[in-house]
Amino acid sequence: MWELIKAPLLVPMLKLSVYICLGMALMLFMERVYMGIVIVLVKLFWKKPEERYKFVPIEDDEEHGSSNFPVVLVQIPMFNEKEVYKISIGAACGLSWPSDRLVIQVLDDSTDSAIKSMVEQECQRWASKGINITYQIRENRTGYKAGALKEGLKRSYVKHCEYVAIIDADFRPDPDFLRKSIPFLDHNPDIALVQARWRFVNADECLLTRMQEMSLDYHFTVEQEVGSATHAFFGFNGTAGIWRIAAINEAGGWKDRTTVEDMDLAVRASLRGWKFLYLGDLQVKSELPSTFKAFRFQQHRWSCGPANLFRKMVWEIITNKNVRFWKKVYVIYSFFFVRKIIAHMVTFFFYCVVLPLTILVPEVKVPIWGSVYIPSIITILNSVGTPRSIHLLFYWILFENVMSLHRTKATLIGLFETGRANEWVVTEKLGDVAKKVAEANKNKTNNKAIKRYRSKLTDRLNTLELGFSAFLFLCGCFDFMYGKNNYFIYLWLQTITFFITGIGYVGTII
Repeated sequence: MWELIKAPLLVPMLKLSVYICLGMALMLFMERVYMGIVIVLVKLFWKKPEERYKFVPIEDDEEHGSSNFPVVLVQIPMFNEKEVYKISIGAACGLSWPSDRLVIQVLDDSTDSAIKSMVEQECQRWASKGINITYQIRENRTGYKAGALKEGLKRSYVKHCEYVAIIDADFRPDPDFLRKSIPFLDHNPDIALVQARWRFVNADECLLTRMQEMSLDYHFTVEQEVGSATHAFFGFNGTAGIWRIAAINEAGGWKDRTTVEDMDLAVRASLRGWKFLYLGDLQVKSELPSTFKAFRFQQHRWSCGPANLFRKMVWEIITNKNVRFWKKVYVIYSFFFVRKIIAHMVTFFFYCVVLPLTILVPEVKVPIWGSVYIPSIITILNSVGTPRSIHLLFYWILFENVMSLHRTKATLIGLFETGRANEWVVTEKLGDVAKKVAEANKNKTNNKAIKRYRSKLTDRLNTLELGFSAFLFLCGCFDFMYGKNNYFIYLWLQTITFFITGIGYVGTII
């Protein structure tokens, strides 16, 4: 039966799959090389933001007092943030900005009444110190974060505010955050958004957080910088950024039609001619998900949302007459198609499905440039964001291949708008709890630790990863016995990575 269907059916289908995957790999390769060339040119020859745009520090005036400072609104959206609510509130209240020109708005969508009470008391504590801070709640969570931000901008006192800084619950900007960013908006009326870089306080907590740091550092070091320097456009990261409120209103305000309301607003504002500025030297501390479950939910939202937004906005981008042709090409092809769709699919289908299947069907060959050279160069280019983790590069490749399974699944859900397309699960934040637990675990006996691990093992099993682990292991064994390409080395290492994530153990290894 196998021989009967292999030649007329499986071989042509697999050959076609190889050609498609090679085409996608070349697209991703050219995109990475392009961004690599641009980022080198930016670092060597581009002027700094202070030289490209007008930047004049805002200082206190003895005669006029603080009237030369624009009124800034700081929005802190929250949802059951028991462990970290004090972090963002304290950081916002500690900003070096005249108190009479700063409005802090805590938007609490918590469903736990005890947490609501704690957050409200924290706001009252700061208000008693003379800080202009308000505690806002809604009767429902319609629109999730986008709904909360939209509702906050409707308040009457916001009419006096020119800019809004958005700070998520686990983010802690330095006191000079506004003084380093607001002047760009104040002196350049065509800039709608100033985005700061994220810096991770728990990057060394475990192997999972190190892998995330490597991926996100490339995003901030290369993708955001290239978009800002070449087209004055990039996707808003949802936090650690300051918006011109007039730009938000002109773009149509916050919308909850996808799970990436931040990217949605950024694209709409860009299509109306607004410019964005990324400040890589302005860094805001934040927290990475330290459990694999929380990371998976986050990646689903980050992969599904952009694909769904692309589906809904591609025609609007094509027909837009306010931006240049090459900017539309950049947004459609580079920003959305290659980075948000092709990057996930080629990683999963080519290296986790098609390549292993060619071992079982030796009539189909994959050229070495497609299976070795191109992915090696892409990996090297991706590693520039986090030089300190270069020794973890190989495992990062294997881990990214595992995550490409979930990202591809989420991307397809978003493109076809099915199933969990609009699912919103708030990323769990632990604050300093993880450190306290780690210290407490050192004082416990090994028997107790083993017992605790066994009791939670069934809750941490991920059957999809375990299934792919078995598939890749069998393909590796077949290649070891009958193959000639020595793919079994890669396949068995990938098997181990799928198995580790399959049992939910990746977040506990360092």
